[in-house]
Amino acid sequence: MSATAPVPLSPRFRRILLKLSGEALMGTGDYGIDTAVLRRIGGDIRDALALGTEVAVVIGGGNIFRGAGLARAGMDRVTGDHMGMLATVMNSLAMQDTLEGLGVHARVMSALRINEVCEDYIRRRAVRHLEKGRVVLFAAGTGNPFFTTDTAAALRATEIGADLLLKATKVDGVYDADPVKVPGAVRYNRLTYDRALDDRLGVMDATAMVMCRDNALPLRVFNLHNEGDLLRILNGEDVGTLVANA
Repeated sequence: MSATAPVPLSPRFRRILLKLSGEALMGTGDYGIDTAVLRRIGGDIRDALALGTEVAVVIGGGNIFRGAGLARAGMDRVTGDHMGMLATVMNSLAMQDTLEGLGVHARVMSALRINEVCEDYIRRRAVRHLEKGRVVLFAAGTGNPFFTTDTAAALRATEIGADLLLKATKVDGVYDADPVKVPGAVRYNRLTYDRALDDRLGVMDATAMVMCRDNALPLRVFNLHNEGDLLRILNGEDVGTLVANA
């Protein structure tokens, strides 16, 4: 943790869920997992724990398999989604190994039963792990096809009573247009869920946003690649875009 980062006497957020895309783990590669990226993210999570915040994580599987993409290529959608769920298990196991190498206790809990490699997802057990200071990695999405890992993140965050859902992306918030394609795109500092849904801003999929809205769960979107942004958010700084009810 940076020596200059202000450390509050008590955590501003008691419990958070961090949503990472599978693509984020690729680094500069075209496929797979960049271990240097894993270590950097793992270090941020370790520092978040040092603030006294309980941390849960959901990681996508797009760096290995994406069910919707496989379906477009002609594969049965349910089969493709099951392959995507298994990819999230692989990513979660990689993150667990990285965290443990950094001295952080971590547990992978899967919505699909794979007892030989990880625990089954049981809400009460997940909460107990968090209370004991362990990072919990929720794998295999919701366990059902046709649901994204965005929806899984919103669902798990709601189930465990998270104070904040964090979505780490490649850009520093939500814009009114794609900032990569539109140089003059304007970034929002704050949005309501209704505005994000009505304007189809692509913050998360609609199912996930409706779940967050209906359960009054705030969402903050920030740039994964800006080192230290996670800690700045946890220390109360206005980083990225906050999406919440009015």
